[in-house]
Amino acid sequence: MSRATPRSLPPWLDHTLRAQRGPVPWSAVTRGALSAGPLLLAAVLAGRTSLGVVAAIAAMLAGINDRPGSRRTSVKRLGMPALAGAVGLFAGTYAGDHLGAVTLSLLLTGVGLVAGGVSAIGPVASGAGTQLLVACAIGAGMPLPDEGWQRALAYLVGAGWLLGLRLALPTPGSLAGDFRFDGEREAVAAVYDAVAELLDAVGTPHATTRRVALTAALDHAQDAFAGPRLRRYASSSAERRLHAQYTAALPLAEAATALAWAGEAGSGRAAAGPRRLATAVRENTHTGPLPAPTRSAPALRALDDALLRAAEAFDQAEGSDPPTRRRTGKDLLRAVFGAGGREYGLRVALCFGASAAVAQALHHARWYGQHEHWYWLPATAVFLVKPDLGPLASRVLCRAAGTVLGALVFAGFAAVLPRPEGLIALVALSGALIPVATRHFAAQTAVVTVLVLALVMVGGEPQASAGRIGETLLACAIVLLVGHLPMPGQRGGTVRARLTAASRAAQAYLDHVLREADTDPRDDSRALRWALRREAYRTLAQARTAITLAAAELPALARHSEGADHIVATLERLVDTTTACAVHLDDSGRLTPRHTERLTELLGELAEDRERVGLRLPELPLAV
Repeated sequence: MSRATPRSLPPWLDHTLRAQRGPVPWSAVTRGALSAGPLLLAAVLAGRTSLGVVAAIAAMLAGINDRPGSRRTSVKRLGMPALAGAVGLFAGTYAGDHLGAVTLSLLLTGVGLVAGGVSAIGPVASGAGTQLLVACAIGAGMPLPDEGWQRALAYLVGAGWLLGLRLALPTPGSLAGDFRFDGEREAVAAVYDAVAELLDAVGTPHATTRRVALTAALDHAQDAFAGPRLRRYASSSAERRLHAQYTAALPLAEAATALAWAGEAGSGRAAAGPRRLATAVRENTHTGPLPAPTRSAPALRALDDALLRAAEAFDQAEGSDPPTRRRTGKDLLRAVFGAGGREYGLRVALCFGASAAVAQALHHARWYGQHEHWYWLPATAVFLVKPDLGPLASRVLCRAAGTVLGALVFAGFAAVLPRPEGLIALVALSGALIPVATRHFAAQTAVVTVLVLALVMVGGEPQASAGRIGETLLACAIVLLVGHLPMPGQRGGTVRARLTAASRAAQAYLDHVLREADTDPRDDSRALRWALRREAYRTLAQARTAITLAAAELPALARHSEGADHIVATLERLVDTTTACAVHLDDSGRLTPRHTERLTELLGELAEDRERVGLRLPELPLAV
């Protein structure tokens, strides 16, 4: 008797039930506990409760963006959204005080259009656009006795307090070496670990997965060095040492990728060298003797040479800034006004403007009772429309479930806790739970709902759990409707924009490697090659993420991304092949028939898809 095969869940439902895993970020939990709650307590004791509510909201939003990484990266990740939020709060306050409902709705729609387009630039810009819109809604829909500039200043103080905690408090690993660069040190060590794991997987079915993990580790390390600095170049020996260690990992990653492409498994000791380098980075010690792999093939010889150069770099403890290609103004404008920026901007504008208009209509109809706060509906719509929080159906289900749970939990606490001290303690507890709750959107929504309801009750608003549930469900309906409306141009703009960027980066990398074959490769040429390789793999990872999210939408939306996964997989194989070509050219100066045949095959596959997706894909240069 055959056993029935269990039916898999639909992608949109599977994504809804999936949660991230990992150790509890105790340092972030500590920062969360010391952020919103103490700020609110200080404001209550000083008799400025309304400003304390604003500062605590800013600290809460900064806590949502407080992710693992270097201290320098946190300045940009937390600071830029905080500045945008302060501007939004200032503008929203004065617009709410001086504009009528219709004019205000049109203004907020325009702000949503701009913020949505800018969000297409990257994660930090997306966080800034989100806080701009949420703060606009709070400024216009939460009337408080303070002036707009006072509320904006309190917002900066709240976010700045959490940022100060992030910079001042120790984190795991910060006692090894320089306290300031613990995030960078861990990120660089993770790169060497990922190289070792890829070497272990060469010749096995897990090689592709390990190569993807290496790309993620390199992206994380590159981001760790990308924060703002007071000086143009690294000013301390500890930072220069980390730069040298990161740069030394790039040829190792290149050689490991070439080995994985060729399927040439080395000896078991091949991965021992990168693992020792990872330990040396993590513990800030010397490498000691490194085992050399067998030099029987170009990729193995490249791996051996890279290990020797890494040992030399570790001993010298000096290095220049890591090779990167900075995004130009043209690149940023292309992201904002490209297919992805236009489509997302229109949807944000419609959702934010419509929810603000409906909220004001309900306010004038006395839906909210005697108080004048109508910010919840448009603020909820802002979070719901963000694609980086998951597919649309998943976001809506998680937001609805999280709000219902959070509102019910708060109603129970509000019935028994003393005021305001009990509510302030609840704010502190919720702030501590945010770093853990960010692993699932429903859990994050529940914690944020409890925190915000506690804040506004301390600020004088009556208990409104039932009203918040109704407004959230209404926001879910608005976003679901707008998310399925036809838009000008072709659907799937975000996926097409990511594929175009990945195709352009892959072409630039391939062109450089093939041009390099006609000249003597120099150190500056190799540094540019590594930067182009990093950009190609980063854009491919971003395209893969966008395609995965799009494929998990409801069928009406998921169909617009059909075939994209095949294209990005072909581009990944092309970049892997280009890396193998680069390593072989360094060794022998010319390509083998296997390399040229593989390039021709892959570029032919991409050419077949060109008409279907409308992308300008690379073609094989005649020089090959």
